[in-house]
Formats: sequence, C-alpha cells, structure tokens
Amino acid sequence: MKKDHIQVWVCSGSTCVSKGSLTIRAVFEQEIRKHKLSDRVAVLAGRCSGTCNRGPIAVIEPGHIIYQQLTPEDIPFLVKEHFLKGKPVQRLRTDVSETKTMIPTLMEIDFFKHQQLVVLRNRGRIDPDKIDEYIALDGYAALAKALTSLSPEGIISEIEKAGLRGRGGAGFPTATKWMLCRQADGNPKYVICNGDEGDPGAYMDRSILESDPHAVLEGMAIGARAIGAQRGYIYVRDEYPLAVERVKTAIQQARHYGLLGENIFQTGFDFDVEIIRGGGAFVCGEETALMASIEGKAGRPRSRPPFPAEKGLWEKPTNINNVETWANVPAIISRGAKWYASLGTEKSKGTKIFSLVGKINNSGLVEVPMGITLREIIFGVGGGIPNGKRFKAVQTGGPSGGCIPESMLDLTVDYEALTQAGAIMGSGGLIVMDEDTCMVDVALYFVSFLVEESCGKCTPCRVGLQRMKEMLIKITEGEGEEADIERLEKLARVIGSGSLCGLGQTAPNPVLTTLKYFRNEYEAHIKQKRCPAGVCKKLIVYTIDPQKCTGCGVCVKSCPVDAISGEKKQVHVIDQQLCTRCGSCQEVCSFDAVVIQ
Repeated sequence: MKKDHIQVWVCSGSTCVSKGSLTIRAVFEQEIRKHKLSDRVAVLAGRCSGTCNRGPIAVIEPGHIIYQQLTPEDIPFLVKEHFLKGKPVQRLRTDVSETKTMIPTLMEIDFFKHQQLVVLRNRGRIDPDKIDEYIALDGYAALAKALTSLSPEGIISEIEKAGLRGRGGAGFPTATKWMLCRQADGNPKYVICNGDEGDPGAYMDRSILESDPHAVLEGMAIGARAIGAQRGYIYVRDEYPLAVERVKTAIQQARHYGLLGENIFQTGFDFDVEIIRGGGAFVCGEETALMASIEGKAGRPRSRPPFPAEKGLWEKPTNINNVETWANVPAIISRGAKWYASLGTEKSKGTKIFSLVGKINNSGLVEVPMGITLREIIFGVGGGIPNGKRFKAVQTGGPSGGCIPESMLDLTVDYEALTQAGAIMGSGGLIVMDEDTCMVDVALYFVSFLVEESCGKCTPCRVGLQRMKEMLIKITEGEGEEADIERLEKLARVIGSGSLCGLGQTAPNPVLTTLKYFRNEYEAHIKQKRCPAGVCKKLIVYTIDPQKCTGCGVCVKSCPVDAISGEKKQVHVIDQQLCTRCGSCQEVCSFDAVVIQ
C-alpha cells in the first residue's frame, strides 16, 4: 500500500475467482518478477469492483485504469506494454465509447461515475485477508471512538441522528431496534448478523463479507457495545464458502490484534463473534426463523410479540441486522451522523447497494444514494437494455417484491416510494426485464420459488401460495377463466394479511403488481389464449415466413423432433403436431424467418 508503488488490484470476489482471477494474479506476479519490476509494482488481491459481468478484472493504481475480461494469455503482453513501455492496452479496457478519452479511468465509466460509496468505500483498495490494510484506511478507529469517547446511549444517539434504517428489507430504524434491546431485561444479550441472502440474483451481502469482512465485524462490535452484548453470531448460508473463509480469517486476525475478545482497547469491553453456516433455506432470512436455526431447531418463524429485542436467541434479548446495515455503522461513527444524514432523502438516509441483473448491459453490484430514480440506475449506471430492446419492467426486493413498469421509471428509490408502488426495497435485488418478458410467467416463477421455500407452518402461506401457483399455471397454459383474475386478487389479500411472517405477508406482491400494471397480459392469456411476449409455450406457434426463408436447412438440423421439412433452397414448413415449441429453430435462423404467432 506504499504510495510510491504502482498497484495492480486483481479482483478476488467469487465471480472473478470462478473465472480464473487467482491464476491471472499468479501470472501477473510471475511477469512482474520476470521483468524485475517488484521494487515498484505490487500485485494485490482486490475486492469486488461490481462489474461482475466483465470479470476477471484488474485495476491499476494510481490512475484508476481498469482492465476487464482478462485471460492468463493477456498478462505477459499487458505487463510489457503498460509497465515497460507506459502504453495502456486499449483492447483490454472497457468499451471506450462510454468515455470521451482514449484512456478512461474508473470514474469516467458510466457504471462507476454515478455511484457513491459508503459501505463499498474500500472497494478495490484492500486485500480482505489482510487486517493491516483495513487498519491502514482507518479501520477499527470507529470502534476505538465508540469505546473511549461515546457512551452506549451516545452511540445509539449517533445512529438515530444519522437516520440509518435496516437494509435487510423493511427499513426499520436501526437505533430504535438497538435501544429496545438495550432497555430489555435479561442477560446475556446477543447481536446477530443476518447473511442468509436467498433472493434470486442477489449477492450484496456475499460481496461485502468476501471483500470487507472487518467492516462488518467492527460494526457488530460497536452495536454490541451499544446494547450491552458480549457475544455475536454471523449467520451465513453454506453456499458462500469464500465468504465463510474470509470471515473466519478476519475473526482470527481481529482476535490476534485484540480487537475481538476480552478487554478490547483496555476498556473492559468483551466481545467475540462466531460463524454459523445456514443450510440455504430462504425462510431463514426471517429473523425468528434464523434464530431457531442457530439454536439447532428447524428454521421456522414464530409469532410476535414478543420481539427478538425482548426474547430472541435462547429467550434472551437479541438484536439482528443484516450485513449491509452493520457495514454502515463504522462510517457513521467515524464521519458523524450529520454527514450520513446529508445523503439520501428526508426519510431514507444514506446509500443502498443493489445487485443489478437481468436484461441490462452493465450487470453488477452498485451503491447509489437513496432517492436516485430507477431510470438513473437502469440507464445511467446499468447502461440500458441490450440488443436495442425496449425496457419493460424491473423487479425490486426479491421474490417478495414487485414489478415496476416503464411508466414509473422516474420513481425514486426509497422505502416509502417503493412501498406505495406496491413493491419493497428488500435486501437490494434489481432484476431488469425487456419486451420479451412475459409478466404472467414472471409472477408464476416467483410464486413457484416461494411455494418451494415456504416453511409450511401457517395455512395462508402453505396452501394459499400453492393455489395461486395452480391458477397461474392454468393461465399460462391457456386454460384460465376471466374470474381467475378476481380470484387471484382475493387470494393475494388473504395470504398477505393472514400469514405469520414476512415471507408470506409479502409473497403476493409479484402477482398484485403484475395484475396492477400488466393486467392486459393476463387478459390476453385468458381471453385471446395468446402470450404477447411469446414465452408461454402452449400459447405460441412457430411458423416460417416464406418471404424470408432461404431453404438453408439449418433449422431442420437443429430441430430435436424432426418437425421441420423442406427441400434445400425451398421454403421449409413446421409440422405443428410434432413441434414442441422449444425455440431452437428460431435461435439458429440467420434470416429471422422463424416467427412466433
């Protein structure tokens, strides 16, 4: 981290590691040694930069120059050109059309320049396996301040003035949660980090734990001091092995440095953390189900009250926040509540991390201020929709969230605005959909997911979701009735109002929002027996346009059931009795001759 060194930060996040970034880092090191550059060039393990669709990634500092989609074969040439000749390699950088300069830096690229980093403040700046690098960037200074300069009530007051709300879904005020737990009778008290991230397409928590685990540990220690806890648990799903290993390493290092354990900073404050690996049940993202899992029981929610702040883990007062919430805490204590409260909107302060996925040019992890519009995220940060397609909807808040249509692209991203639109903030998933998406099929997908993940404890969720799934299947197969729309709406209200936990209470959102904003698609499926997007197999017919067909025969070879016939250089036809509507003929046709009716 010496200022006089050139630094090569090779991403060590899960996505880049899966694409070979560890090998790329090794080749970088080999080439740097080969050319005797070790005295001025340092190769380091960097955290996720967020541009996950363009990995493996390396960032060169100083200069913020980013190289993307690297292969081991690229590195020898890159080292010679960039470090020996001083010529950045244009073909290995991002699309220069995004910038006005021939050598764009990180902050000139649309994906980065619209972001504002608080939780991801150390992005690309530290090796997550080295505590010294976190400390070098003022890591654990906030904990020192909290233990030596602030009372527990003073800590909570700072969090309250900052306006921090829980980033796990509902947006409950963090300070209120902490104060309730502090005032509750009973000892010991516990703090828990909820890292059971189960939303399809979401990986915010995983990335934070993998790339800046000490920020989470420091936040938990500060929170523990505020509520009077001496023990903490980080609950991480077992599908995140790299996150688990890095958190383990961080805990060991923090203990070795006296930042966890007994008498931290010689203040008499004791606090330690343990990792609990979850089995991957989506319902364990609900706090009472998560606590049951930690206790060794089946992960099922329990009725409230009493709330966890009064009777939580082992019937003791417990405070649960998610990974992103804890990672915000050190920044607030270090820089002050006034600074944090200046970010975002009146009621939704600070920033929010989103995993931007789906039909989007720049997918990845982004951190933006609260109050930004969906349009700015999707078309500013995300770069819009690929292949010239039209934007159709964005799903916010995971499987229990809602689908927001094109007409509401200027909706601000904050808790109140999204709730009013029928969606939720959730943990931060944003799934972008284009014109080729069937919204009835989308509702069916998310309801099917929730049917599988329901714990089955309460009847509205267990039975109601299954009935809702059956009705949606009927509609997508062309067997729906006009009365099904009213039945879906009534059933959704029953499920939402009668379910025990947040999973069931928010489960109808995909159906309710698609009915609200895309009712015409339901009506087309039911009344016209037609899928406007051409997705639902039983409602589409593949035909060959005789004006475009050249008789090349490629579609004949691709058809798995021999449903296409025709002589070479003659117009081909599809036997509708044999066709399984797999779509392979349309995929291989170079002349757009295969069309959906």
